[in-house]
Amino acid sequence: MTGNYLYWTSTALLSALYLASATMYIAKGDQVRKVIAGLGYPGYLVPVLTTVKLLAVAAVLSRANVALSDLAYAGILYHLLLSGAAHVGVRKSSAGVPAAVGLVLLVTSFMTQNAAREVASPYAPAATHRTTDSALGVS
Repeated sequence: MTGNYLYWTSTALLSALYLASATMYIAKGDQVRKVIAGLGYPGYLVPVLTTVKLLAVAAVLSRANVALSDLAYAGILYHLLLSGAAHVGVRKSSAGVPAAVGLVLLVTSFMTQNAAREVASPYAPAATHRTTDSALGVS
């Protein structure tokens, strides 16, 4: 039961982080382009990242296809690692805090997904169920 709560809490917070980021990319596109350019990336990545972030959240939450959901987890992992590294690379480590928080949420969500979802991911750890002596018929 704890795994179920951990999964949904971490997944909801990770999704909120990504949806807030995509919303900011849409609402403040010019400012985001300047920040991304300051990190050394081209501004045309803003619409691409916005779309990919929204699709990743949809894939993880809907889990219409387990393989697609796992691919979304991998994409989020690479995005967060590269984002954090880019901020550290330009000596703005404090701007990389959301990426670090996102990594913690991502790992928690991925590691507990099989405890909460009906169709298991072959890459996440298997859900463990504690058995009691009474359930085993041992007195």
